Amino acid sequence: MRIGITGCAGRMGRMLLQAVLTTPGASLAGGIERPGHPALGEDVGTLAGRAPVQLAVGSDADALFTAADVVIDFSAPAAVMTNAPLAAAHGTALVVGTTGLGVTHREALLAAAQAVPVVVAANMSVGVNLLLGLTRRVAGILGPDWDIEIVEMHHRHKVDAPSGTALALGEVAAAGRGVSLEEAAVRRRDGHTGERPAGAIGFATLRGGDVVGEHTVIFAGEGERLELTHKAGSRAIFAAGAVRAALWCEGRAPGVYGMPDVLGLN
Repeated sequence: MRIGITGCAGRMGRMLLQAVLTTPGASLAGGIERPGHPALGEDVGTLAGRAPVQLAVGSDADALFTAADVVIDFSAPAAVMTNAPLAAAHGTALVVGTTGLGVTHREALLAAAQAVPVVVAANMSVGVNLLLGLTRRVAGILGPDWDIEIVEMHHRHKVDAPSGTALALGEVAAAGRGVSLEEAAVRRRDGHTGERPAGAIGFATLRGGDVVGEHTVIFAGEGERLELTHKAGSRAIFAAGAVRAALWCEGRAPGVYGMPDVLGLN
């Protein structure tokens, strides 16, 4: 599978380059950055901390989608509006790990999924996706008498909050209870807030240092508490999962998929 990487000079982009270059069955189709980026023209192999591969960092998204069988995008939500139509036009599968997607971004991905397989996941690590499955099941078993709080911490450079993974955990917790997260979520507490609303799903966001990503789902009952936690020690786990998803796309029918599909959890 020829795999292209968008945003290839960022921290996650470099991890993705390394993962593609070291994964059997994968070959690097190229990498792109925004116009004017200082990495333009640099060999992508060198960018990944490996030997040169005679592929220079470019800025032409159309050329990347032409050369690749699948493109992995961890860049920014706005890039979806360009990449999704290109994926459909070129018959190129798309793997999106970008967080902070809005309604218009998801609509663009749904449109592309009419023509190609599109894998979308807020977090592509195997462990986190197991946590998602466990959270949904536990929420359904314990029921509304147990309060749910989701706590996440990331590095100081992360720009969105709560994290996409935290919101995904909220979604599956709400689904386990048969309610809407939009109605149950409490995303901010400050001042005199009054008692905790019954059935609420709370979020707490921490930022600092170089924390890759930590998520804990707390189920607090009368006299006991259950906590499910995942801690990421390296971004390499996200890159490995994304490349696994990219390889999984080969031969798949058009549609929107998630990591549970890739991992066989469904």
